[in-house]
Parts: sequence; structure tokens; C-alpha cells
Amino acid sequence: MQTKKKESSLTEFIDDFVNRFATEITIDRTLLVEHSGRVFLLTENLKKYASKGFYYAGTYLGKIKSGRFFPSFNLLNMITEKKGNSIVVNKKTAWLFVCGRDVFKKGIIKVSGSPRKGDYVLVLNTYDECLGFGRFLNDLEGKKRNVVAENLLDIGDFLRRERRSRN
Repeated sequence: MQTKKKESSLTEFIDDFVNRFATEITIDRTLLVEHSGRVFLLTENLKKYASKGFYYAGTYLGKIKSGRFFPSFNLLNMITEKKGNSIVVNKKTAWLFVCGRDVFKKGIIKVSGSPRKGDYVLVLNTYDECLGFGRFLNDLEGKKRNVVAENLLDIGDFLRRERRSRN
């Protein structure tokens, strides 16, 4: 079983990440479990069995590697529900983002929240589905066609990694 100190550090990793979107989510820290560097949010019932070991249980929130937190799409969707900093992009930009590209000003339909340079922003399609997240680089007031959000993670990442591993 994990200690209170470990529960607290798991919460800090998640809180620090979520705060980069200028929002907060509430997670019962007593239900967080780290297993092989992966962080899971369990139910009370599942927590009883977690001490026996598991591969996957509850809601996968992300992994901790080399002192850094890498989120899952489950966590990104939780942030989406709390209306953190986000940008809605048009269909073409959504496709390019899923293919690993950055977001340019001309592809943005709407900005929610008040993202500042360096903040994280969720990238949503026109159906408010989370496609991933990026780092906000520039404001929208400039007249240049600069990159507005650098792609940090998108839903196409898994497929690209799968393709590389087969070659």
C-alpha cells in the first residue's frame, strides 16, 4: 500500500499539470494509486483489491517518468469538462493537429479562458471533443501567421508510435 506522502506527491503531479490549464479538478487523493509509474484513480471497491497487484484498474490518469507527469486522455477529458483554457479549431486544423502538427492562428475558431504565453491549452474540434493539448505560444492579436499552440500530445500519437515500432 502507498503512504500518505506518496498520495500527496501523486496529487501534486496531477494538480501542477491541471493548473497549467488555469482550472482545477477535484480528485480524492486516497483513491490514487501508482503502479509501475502509472497513476490510476480507483473506486473504494477497487482500492480493496489494489494491494494484490494489477495491470490496469479504475481510471488511468497518466504516468510519471523521470520526475515528469505525462497525462492520459482520461485526465484531459476531465479537464475539458471543467472548462480550462482551450481552443476550438476548424476541421482542417483538427486533422493536421491529429497528424502531429502545431496550431496556426488561421485555424482557430474560438478561444476559451485566458491563456497566456507558456500556458497549456486543450485543443478541441468543433464538437468539443478533446484532440490533445499544446503549449500556447502567441497571442491572437498579432497579424503574422505564427504558430499559436505547439502540439505536445494528440490522439494520433499512439498510431504514429505503433507505425514506428513495426518498421
